[in-house]
Amino acid sequence: MDEFSLQGKVAIVTGGSRGIGRAVAERLARAGARVVVSSRKLENAEEAAQAIQAAGGEALAIAAHVGYTDQVEALVARTLETYGRIDILVNNAATNPHFGPILTADEGQWDKILDTNVKSAFRVTQAVVPHMQAQGGGKIINMASVAGLRPSPLMGVYSVSKAALIMLTQVLAVELAPHNIQVNAIAPGVIKTRFSQVLWQTPQIAEPILQRTPLGRFGEPEDVAGLALFLASPASDYITGAVFVVDGGMNVTSGV
Repeated sequence: MDEFSLQGKVAIVTGGSRGIGRAVAERLARAGARVVVSSRKLENAEEAAQAIQAAGGEALAIAAHVGYTDQVEALVARTLETYGRIDILVNNAATNPHFGPILTADEGQWDKILDTNVKSAFRVTQAVVPHMQAQGGGKIINMASVAGLRPSPLMGVYSVSKAALIMLTQVLAVELAPHNIQVNAIAPGVIKTRFSQVLWQTPQIAEPILQRTPLGRFGEPEDVAGLALFLASPASDYITGAVFVVDGGMNVTSGV
């Protein structure tokens, strides 16, 4: 189906070495994209890139800490040097070093979460957009969370950061629309990754969540990757500034 084909496209996926980011990178590669897998640790990025190559895709591993502008600029420069263009950006890198009531978070934890979850998306987008503009368009996908749509228990700072990322998505969507750049966000619920394992591996936390989830299970990274492919493809050309929830229906039943 041509409307979902990414043949000839180049994608950067931050935090692409594991979890949702890796699943997205693999799905984009299967659709024909040449994928740059970015991660802080080169060995992790290389392992993910090699898996894509083994499956018949094309991928490049680049180590980059999205908290540092010079490393972001190097990531973009190396991508352009290798592939000559950037069509798709998936801002997936995230962190959450604080778990507990929001007033117990210290300023260092606030700074780390906001810098990684919000400012890093800004940094990479700022570095990529001029090249998308020169090409006549592009796709930017920000990985938000249902925690950014309503308060998430014991994850208050994370919730605030993802709410900010959603607003950044909407602001960018308006500002970049004249350049044919679509900017959208995905808001996953509880997806079974190492990042969220405290939620799905702790029975007293997991069981109430499952009871509120109509589909009766936690998500898998591949459940998010399919939507990312849609948002990266020509099929979504008339969609921008949207937030897509992927949570098995939990958001619908909240408050019921």
